[in-house]
Amino acid sequence: MLKMNEIDLSGKRVLIRVDLNVPMSNGIIENDSRIKATIPTIKLALQSNCSIILMSHMGRPREGIFEEDFSLNSVAENLSSALRREVRFISNWDNNFDINNGDIVLMENVRFLKGEKNNDPDLSKKMGELCDIFVMDAFASAHRSHASTCGVIEFAKIACIGPLFSYELESLQRIFSNPKRPLLAIVGGSKISTKLEVITSLAKSVDYLILGGGIANTVLKAMGYEIGSSLYEESMLVTAKLLSEDTANSCVIPEIFDVLVARKFSVESKAILKNIEDVSKDDLILDIGPKTVKKYEAIIEKAATIIWNGPVGVFEFDEFSQGTKNITNAIMCSNGYSAAGGGDTIAAIDKFDAADGISYISTGGGAFLEFIENKTLPSAKALEIHGDKLEKGP
Repeated sequence: MLKMNEIDLSGKRVLIRVDLNVPMSNGIIENDSRIKATIPTIKLALQSNCSIILMSHMGRPREGIFEEDFSLNSVAENLSSALRREVRFISNWDNNFDINNGDIVLMENVRFLKGEKNNDPDLSKKMGELCDIFVMDAFASAHRSHASTCGVIEFAKIACIGPLFSYELESLQRIFSNPKRPLLAIVGGSKISTKLEVITSLAKSVDYLILGGGIANTVLKAMGYEIGSSLYEESMLVTAKLLSEDTANSCVIPEIFDVLVARKFSVESKAILKNIEDVSKDDLILDIGPKTVKKYEAIIEKAATIIWNGPVGVFEFDEFSQGTKNITNAIMCSNGYSAAGGGDTIAAIDKFDAADGISYISTGGGAFLEFIENKTLPSAKALEIHGDKLEKGP
């Protein structure tokens, strides 16, 4: 793959696919960490006195339909403030537009365009014709075969990988090429089905695998424990049972000793501590208990490498946030190399002010997981093919 810092951008029109998919509420940006992550790439490009065109998606609007809640207009304002220079917002770029060297333009949400998600070649070609150089720097979208992340690479004169994307790949490769051991993975979340492949893959390569949230509930149910009305997946019980019993796995899946339960899923519910064997049919498991936390902390303390994706409880409710908070603190205090990724994980890191204590925080969720699953990221593959073509020539 060509790298952005290896190319002369001077006087060129540079189209950069960034990830500005930030959480919004009533037009207000709730977390701008992904916006901040793009700033170094934009500043690096500005040093070359080129014209900069930014494109990104936000949320999941209906294809081909403008929806105000998913507009990037407010993101352009945030970028302008962060860069201390104007970032011009363009809602309709279909017929191209004028831009001078040193200017920055942000295009409207690419998911408003028909053909973005199915990687339509006509749309990809239009995007490629906007620029002299295309930079793919949205690692968080690298697992999507969309027009703006993958198709455009085929039609761009020159396509390269951006510094943020490159850093993400190098950081992940550091973990999996020759990790220091013990190697620990912490995987939480509501559904085991969405993370089954990554869990299966990790079980074959890590020394310890801590499961949390609905994933842990499904495993507990499969092992015969009463979990009451807790979130779990009935269709995944056989798979979960096989996972818990598979002696071929080299890893240890630590048991859960105690949990915090409630009678209803509410921010006003009070936590009730119970041993795992004492959970009743009326209970709702929302967090792990102190005995389990202590066991997990001991594992984290001796881990040389830690991979973290997903909280272990409903950390959004303060009453049930202690499990995730204590694990976050343990990772912060660890001497091991730690890598965290995924939206809920980043939200927990922000809530507990732990960013400075994590070695590497990925901007990606799905891409982070697919790399762990040892899947090929479509954007990376497209960039490799493009680089090969340029090297071989016509």
